[in-house]
Amino acid sequence: MQVRATDQILHKAAWLYYTHGLRQDEVAARLNISRASVAAYLRRARETGIVNISTSTQLFADDMLARELEDALGLTSAWIVPEDRHAMDPTAEMPVVAAAVFLELIGKGDRVGVAWGRTVYHLADVMPFADLQGVTVMQLCGNLGAPYSYRPDQCTTEIARRLNAEGINIYAPLVLSSRELADALRAEPVVSEQLTTISSCQLALYSVGGIEADSHLVKCGALSAEAMHALGQAGAAGVIAGQIIDANGQWLDCDHNRRCISADLESIRAIGKRMMVVQEDSKFEPLVAAVRGGFASHLVVTTSMARRLLQRWTRDGHVGNATS
Repeated sequence: MQVRATDQILHKAAWLYYTHGLRQDEVAARLNISRASVAAYLRRARETGIVNISTSTQLFADDMLARELEDALGLTSAWIVPEDRHAMDPTAEMPVVAAAVFLELIGKGDRVGVAWGRTVYHLADVMPFADLQGVTVMQLCGNLGAPYSYRPDQCTTEIARRLNAEGINIYAPLVLSSRELADALRAEPVVSEQLTTISSCQLALYSVGGIEADSHLVKCGALSAEAMHALGQAGAAGVIAGQIIDANGQWLDCDHNRRCISADLESIRAIGKRMMVVQEDSKFEPLVAAVRGGFASHLVVTTSMARRLLQRWTRDGHVGNATS
């Protein structure tokens, strides 16, 4: 359903009031209209059936910038979270929009692969409860130490709980102490089956990690800051499901990756709907690498990030390759 320009304010009012829980006077102040107008818009939204997450997310897709981004990068769909004065704080808006989009993309009986990190964790935290029995939520990679926040098992379990779906965790560390031990664990029937079935997922949800000194892999102790710096010198550009990728989005042949318990990157690329959510400006180069590597078919980004991506693709003359 296309949202006409004249209906944009109606959808914004409904989104702010019903999804973010703002009072009518707060919505009026945000949109610079009267409280009476807000009440009228909300009444019309109820009467026309606009009051639902599915339609409201059209606000973030029905935008010329989103269309340009899809065409340039070869995406199936893009959602743009605005940063203008009428918008919510992107740090608050992004997980809400992404959670709504994620729910839209899930089909009956789907298998859903989930990675980890702050973005995925916050998305899970704001996701509304839904009764999606028959859906299976699978962990894409091994686990991290207990003290670390945003662990893979936490993200998978919470999303499965919110969906009333079956959750399947990988009960193995993300990184082993040696290649030999990692090879042996990957060969174990239970772990092998879990990793093999990931390619049968219909939907994957993740962000892309950076390679800076305070990245998740460094913070969780999987890599030292020095080792991460060395990987950057060797061509590392980002992190997908715990694995290092280069600037073209390809698996980097390095000791870390060979000690990693995670879905094969080709298995992830084989998933039809690959939903990537990126908010931080610092994730720009990792995002470029991930898109080049075909890890995003559905993308949720801010307006400024979308514009930077378009500028990069125009400058470099890329051909869109994100679709399956």
